[in-house]
Amino acid sequence: MIDKRESPVEELRLVGGRLCLDFANTIDARSSTHPHECLHSAADLLKWSHHVGLLQEELARRLLEDAREHPTEASMWYEQALALREVIYRIFSASARRMRPGADDLAHLSTTYAAALMYARIVPAQAGFAWVWGDEENWYGHLVWLVAKSAVEQLTSQDLHQVKECPGSKGCGWLFLDTSKNGSRQWCSMEGCGSRAKRQRQYRRQRRAIAEPLS
Repeated sequence: MIDKRESPVEELRLVGGRLCLDFANTIDARSSTHPHECLHSAADLLKWSHHVGLLQEELARRLLEDAREHPTEASMWYEQALALREVIYRIFSASARRMRPGADDLAHLSTTYAAALMYARIVPAQAGFAWVWGDEENWYGHLVWLVAKSAVEQLTSQDLHQVKECPGSKGCGWLFLDTSKNGSRQWCSMEGCGSRAKRQRQYRRQRRAIAEPLS
């Protein structure tokens, strides 16, 4: 059962290294018996988008007001975004474990990405050309497209093997891209799960030292 207690979206750590992985990490303690939902509404989804730099503050305020005025539409996009989030988590969690992702999840991601491309267009960019979202009024659709695009790009990249899942003792389960030189990164962050693991190792050593009989 997912814990519904609220926590400030703006305080979420961004350790994934890719937009899609950070989005998957909006459930805390994923592998525990009591995972904690961080996105409780369309408003939280917009706040998270501002937190990761996808929305400027002025646009975020306008969209929050729009979500209040059109709750049914906002709720629909919120549910679609969270469904995509869970698909992305299952795909990359399976990949991190060197397992084949589920066919239904791959189909969901493919369909979402293909449908969103109907609104995308190619425009000149500073270095060549780039895809941009063509429906400026539908920002929720833009968010879904950006996340799906990030997931597709990561899934089809040569560094897919660098995606790992944090084995934190409290059931972290967060996903991250290991870009360390020797591929030795184990934790979502040293400040969080890495630090706890270090303290636990020290505690176990101390307990063993106490338990050893004096010679």
